[in-house]
Amino acid sequence: MLAYRATAWVLRTVPARPAGALIGLGAQASYLLWPTKRAWSNRNFGHVLGLPPDHPQVRKLALRAYRVYGDYLVELMRVPFLPTEEVVKLIEPLDPVEIERLRATAPHGGIICTVGHVGNNDAIGAAIAHLGLPLSAVADDSAFPELFELLKRQREQWHATVIPWRNLRAIFGVLRRREILALLVDWGYRSDGIPVTLFGAWTTLPAGPATLAARTDSRIVPIITVRRPDRRMQVTWAEPIEVPSMDPADLQRATQRIADALALTIGRHPEDWYSFKPMWPATARETADLERRAIEMQAGRPDPGPDRTT
Repeated sequence: MLAYRATAWVLRTVPARPAGALIGLGAQASYLLWPTKRAWSNRNFGHVLGLPPDHPQVRKLALRAYRVYGDYLVELMRVPFLPTEEVVKLIEPLDPVEIERLRATAPHGGIICTVGHVGNNDAIGAAIAHLGLPLSAVADDSAFPELFELLKRQREQWHATVIPWRNLRAIFGVLRRREILALLVDWGYRSDGIPVTLFGAWTTLPAGPATLAARTDSRIVPIITVRRPDRRMQVTWAEPIEVPSMDPADLQRATQRIADALALTIGRHPEDWYSFKPMWPATARETADLERRAIEMQAGRPDPGPDRTT
């Protein structure tokens, strides 16, 4: 915790570009020297490019992504010390009329904004909250509770509320008040998620967004983020996703549309994607099992869950 605070203090006192380059070199070193991380990243970027993990272009993209990640870390640590107006300038201006139109598509519930590890989601959240719109984000408070509390206080200065992921009462309350809830969806492959195809290969995404939307009559609106050449972010909104019921087919269809929007975001500038955990299953058996589960859900039958027999 002290190391994080000290690093953040140093990074706000030195020029951003050289700091980003230095941290980017460190991130690239971790990729080169850590075989497990390198294998995960190569499999991820191999799926994005449609190439084998050991292809030279995959390695080149992975190194580029770790270099860009250095710039992102510097930006992330400098943002809490900037006035809200400066944070908002990191992205192109949002259209408040468009956001209100999206909220109007959910007459009884709220808006669930799904995002990936692309761009600076803190800046996007600050920009939404700066428009006077009620925004909450769900985050994991279990791994590093002190860091969670620090980031929670920092984000509250932009009038954005951070909710621990286990606090279901608060999460449901946000949507029942017809507010905006932000959820990250690319935390890594989990066998108990909802099966979808991402870049043409079977994997899973969390069941949370579709389940919450169905239970609260809310709408899902994936956020698509693109970094411009000047490093400012351009934010667009995918078409709202309705989840009319808890029927397995409805949940699977909605989650597949979230996956399609995520692929669109990553595919435009894959070097800006900084989810370095494995996003796809490691074996052909797991892949086949996901396809089987998806077929079952599409037929309206309950998700049988991962095959544990082998």
